[in-house]
Amino acid sequence: MPTDHGFTELSSGHGFLEAPRYRDGKLYLSDFFNTRVIAMDNDGSWETVAEVPNSPSGLGFLSDGSMLIVSQHDHKLLRRAVDETITVHADLAAFCGGDANDMRVVNDHAYIGNFGFDLAGGAAPATTNLIHVTPDGTVSSVPGDTLFPNGAELHPDRTTFLLAETLAHKISAYTLQPDGTLTDHRTWADLPGTHNPDGMTVDADGGVWYANALTEGPESGFYRVEEGGEITDRILVPDAWGVAATFGGPNNDVLFLITNTTTLPDFAQGKSNGYVRVANVGRRGAN
Repeated sequence: MPTDHGFTELSSGHGFLEAPRYRDGKLYLSDFFNTRVIAMDNDGSWETVAEVPNSPSGLGFLSDGSMLIVSQHDHKLLRRAVDETITVHADLAAFCGGDANDMRVVNDHAYIGNFGFDLAGGAAPATTNLIHVTPDGTVSSVPGDTLFPNGAELHPDRTTFLLAETLAHKISAYTLQPDGTLTDHRTWADLPGTHNPDGMTVDADGGVWYANALTEGPESGFYRVEEGGEITDRILVPDAWGVAATFGGPNNDVLFLITNTTTLPDFAQGKSNGYVRVANVGRRGAN
């Protein structure tokens, strides 16, 4: 049986929160329905750092300190410079099926998921491809069909790039090449058919903590899985969707849990109550 962990609430009163990234003592989050990116202190206080009218999603940072922000509905990758000016870093439209989604930035290369179809409109699921944006803004499609490519992370070995395929109920992997390209798309861990992995994070021991999205009730929450599919830990959150997680805090040992109380019909209408919860699970983050 997996080891169970509890959690405490850090912040509430948000819309639909996603894409947590912890950097320099702050937790950065996208709030879809309030069309803003926020920065949250360890005590739960927060401020708006960017307004994104077409709904922000994935977040990441470049080596010069600027922030990359996925703008969902207009399929743009924005760049918020250190001086807070916002410009378009790349146009993703030719490579997106449905909204642009979560993102992982590694060595100034951005890897971005997309829905692949109109989720809120009830369209049938369709495969799509992960998107790769190079440091100079060149956009390309990553080989390998994926079903709702979502949260992504880099394994501690620094060459295994991990991707949550939400509607395929699995964690996939690629090999990260020195030039930033991704090759050898493969299955890293098959998950139960009732698990829809969304945002995720990796601990220093190589385990993936993923949110079980689109789920209400006894299986809603967060799970830790190892390569091959063994689930070792879980944090059940029966009052909300588990959406994303990341490690942070002064010692990189606090697991921030992003949850949203909503349903698919409510989500389609922009209705959600977002929360940040925290858990201590006895591990540190890898990144």
